[in-house]
Amino acid sequence: MRRAQLTATPSRPAITEGDRASAAYPRSWPTVGAAATTVFLWASAFVGIRFAGHDYSPGAMALGRMAAASIALSAFVAFTASVRRRSTRPQHALPGPDAAALRRAALPRGGTLGLIAVWGVAWFGGYNVALNAAERLVDAGTAALLVAVAPILVAVAAVLVLNERLTGRLGVGVAIAFAGVALIAASGFTGHADKVGVALALLSALLYAFGVLLQKRLLARVDAVTMTWLGALAGTAALLPFAPTLLGELATAPPPATLGMLYLGVFPTAIGFLTWGYVLSRWTAGRTTAATYLAPPVTVLLSWTLLGEVPAPLALLGGSLCLTGVVLATRR
Repeated sequence: MRRAQLTATPSRPAITEGDRASAAYPRSWPTVGAAATTVFLWASAFVGIRFAGHDYSPGAMALGRMAAASIALSAFVAFTASVRRRSTRPQHALPGPDAAALRRAALPRGGTLGLIAVWGVAWFGGYNVALNAAERLVDAGTAALLVAVAPILVAVAAVLVLNERLTGRLGVGVAIAFAGVALIAASGFTGHADKVGVALALLSALLYAFGVLLQKRLLARVDAVTMTWLGALAGTAALLPFAPTLLGELATAPPPATLGMLYLGVFPTAIGFLTWGYVLSRWTAGRTTAATYLAPPVTVLLSWTLLGEVPAPLALLGGSLCLTGVVLATRR
């Protein structure tokens, strides 16, 4: 295999950390399997939110979900730390790459810890509350397709913040995707549109994009498991003001709704974010985000099958435009 060029030129930008990770960890079955797991679990989350949202308010459901996720992640971190202590030699005796891996697995401090807290509050706190509120007003398919514009927001942010070049393909992709958003907003996925719900779903997409950008930068300093765990704890802490509401709703909600909320915490959040972090640390951000293009179609099928939310033809066209624009804008 020809060695990648490291020097930036006008026609060949410098290789990023994500590119190096992608080269070090080529597309393999474990990584593909982790990506598929993430896609399915995150797709099911939109349906789970819609199901449990009849009995739990947005903030209370977000807190219950994150409390369950934090417990599951804490147990996983304790287990892996125990295994690591039994199976590794002292750090000073480890070769370079293994020592670096142990440093990333150690608890971060200072600015890194602060940024992880910001990431956790934004994604596990803000994103969950905004999406929960959106799905009280729009169906699961609409929410999934609107959140799917997040990769375009990531690409636009790279242009505005990281001074990446604005390409014609990105501009056309943005235009196509937001034409799709306009169609969905005009018709609704099942024939009814709520403008506030659409706005909340787009806010969720904005927080999603911010989370992806920040997580990708932080994964160079801390491993995915540690970051997910600490971020979940930060998100849970930020949601604690909803604790009285959650306790009141727990007393009246039917068991299936409570089980749905717990499912959201353990599976799409704890397991889904662990597999996402695993994939993101081995693929580029673009390739990883591209894998999530499959989540909206899976959500539509699950919503149609489990909730009876039949998509309207005009909204299907809007959803197709959204995904087409995202793929066009984020292709390399």
